[in-house]
Amino acid sequence: MTVQIRRRTLLLSAAAGAGLSLSPIRFALAQDAAVPPRLDVPFVPTPQEVVDRMLALAKVGKSDTLYDLGCGDGRIVITAARQFGARGVGIDLNPERIAEAHANAKKAGVDGRVTFRQANLFETDLSPASVVSLYLLPDVNLRLRPRLWAQLKPGSRVVSHAFDMGPEWPPEQTVDADGRTLYLWTITAAHKEGGPKKGGGSTKALS
Repeated sequence: MTVQIRRRTLLLSAAAGAGLSLSPIRFALAQDAAVPPRLDVPFVPTPQEVVDRMLALAKVGKSDTLYDLGCGDGRIVITAARQFGARGVGIDLNPERIAEAHANAKKAGVDGRVTFRQANLFETDLSPASVVSLYLLPDVNLRLRPRLWAQLKPGSRVVSHAFDMGPEWPPEQTVDADGRTLYLWTITAAHKEGGPKKGGGSTKALS
């Protein structure tokens, strides 16, 4: 069973068992600030070799600010800072993952270049980002898509592990990374007007 299938099964089983919608619990739209978030969903980390390919695909550099939505232990943000000199922000609802990410950043010596926030990704201002990285689920990507179009500046890149953004926004590139599919998009001026025109864009598959 592939990592993508395991992740989908774990996420959907947790939601169904709790009688909730199929959206991941860790990315619930409404959270009571006085109540700790309910975290029925296990953390599924992205392998380091896939992290490296994601950052290379997005052409992350020292002038970039990368936002990782669902950052887990912070490995994508930390790698972007350590290997490419970028600044990074990690967003996650799980306070244990945020604490772990802070500790990992300090251990890696990049805590001055990265920030980790316990927050809801649908309530996070994404406008400072020049790169956004994702490892979510298809329905979450679709709900997030208009927010990316509205908030990100033209030229900003979006890179996703395992799941795309639907037929209305085909990826510019798809890459096989150790048996896993990565997708890349770039925000254009057309997205600021409600999205790309139907039938626009092209997909290029790489290996």
